[in-house]
Amino acid sequence: QVQLVESGGGSVQPGESLTLSCVAGGNFLNIGQMGWYRQGSGKQLELVAAVLPSDELLYGDAVKGRFTVSRDKTKNSIYLQMNSLKPEDTAVYYCSANVFPWGASDSTSFTTHWGQGTQVTVSS
Repeated sequence: QVQLVESGGGSVQPGESLTLSCVAGGNFLNIGQMGWYRQGSGKQLELVAAVLPSDELLYGDAVKGRFTVSRDKTKNSIYLQMNSLKPEDTAVYYCSANVFPWGASDSTSFTTHWGQGTQVTVSS
């Protein structure tokens, strides 16, 4: 069984910073893409940032230039450094990972797993 555990959420004022962490635990062969998504109240789930298997970085337009995503493959972890936070960044942030089980035979043989979510609130 695979578990993604997030940490680092909280309440901050506009302009401040937070760092989110997510670690994947369990018994699996490998992890492909990992990413962060968020869902604000009454809004759809949106991509915040992702690290592709090629190590290419993707960012949502709303966070470009303010957020930085990084990954430590040796620790099955992904991080999100969030700077210059705005009230519109308020949301539940979810970690995701494309996990390949033992015996996976090709690049499509993965399951996407999600963390439980961590709340980020930006308010003065």
